Amino acid sequence: MESKTLETARRAAEKAKEVITYYDRNRSRLDIGLKGKNDLITRADGDAEKEIIRVIQEAFPDDDILAEESASETTLTGRRTWIIDPIDGTTNFAHGVPVYCVSIAMWENKTPQAALVLEVNRDEWFTAEAGKGAWLNGEKMSVSDIQKPEESLLATGFPYRDLGLVDAYLELFKAFMHDTQGVRRPGSAAFDQCLVAAGRCDGFFEYGLSPWDVAAGSLLIREAGGVVTDWTGGDDWLFGQRIVAGNARIHQFQLQKIREIIPEKFLKA
Repeated sequence: MESKTLETARRAAEKAKEVITYYDRNRSRLDIGLKGKNDLITRADGDAEKEIIRVIQEAFPDDDILAEESASETTLTGRRTWIIDPIDGTTNFAHGVPVYCVSIAMWENKTPQAALVLEVNRDEWFTAEAGKGAWLNGEKMSVSDIQKPEESLLATGFPYRDLGLVDAYLELFKAFMHDTQGVRRPGSAAFDQCLVAAGRCDGFFEYGLSPWDVAAGSLLIREAGGVVTDWTGGDDWLFGQRIVAGNARIHQFQLQKIREIIPEKFLKA
């Protein structure tokens, strides 16, 4: 039985989906703009976020909110805090590419307690609660048991703001192309993490991410039996902008490659 927290996340995601679906069907009203270089925003992002926040505040009026489109600063206290990305994959959404997610997490004492990622087009609901496992549409999920890197499939994304690491990152990408069965780039970090949690991909790595990109997906992976760290193998991945995850073996394989190829000065933001 889901907790009140996860039930609230589910209701909030349903409302966000209604907003997103409306704008997808009425694309002339999207009002696509830029927050920064290659950083798109649409009217759907703001409206969906407002609906999510409204539902959460009705249920938990004293909780804190850290949401992509309205956050004035990105800090986390020990209080109950909802970390929200109303549309993870806005560039996909704006261009009509059908991979984008609603991502909602609740953290307390600076640790994830509940997570929900809804892939809107497939109507796939990925959920997790700390200590209770991870689920996809009511069926329990687990990370893959692939042990050989040459049999693995990885997921990643490419940065669009911080391009200072691109050359080394492409070298890393090339190495993984040689050493695995492939690297996929769906265009939503939240969905990438869902792929790992569901065992569809065996590992995930990326840099240049924000807290709302990883706050929910990270718990999904951990509750599905996987490992999540920063690029040094530590815990500074929520705000540290660098993340690597997967089943235990493929996580270690990715971490080793990162250490071999990425200059030490770039292992942390």
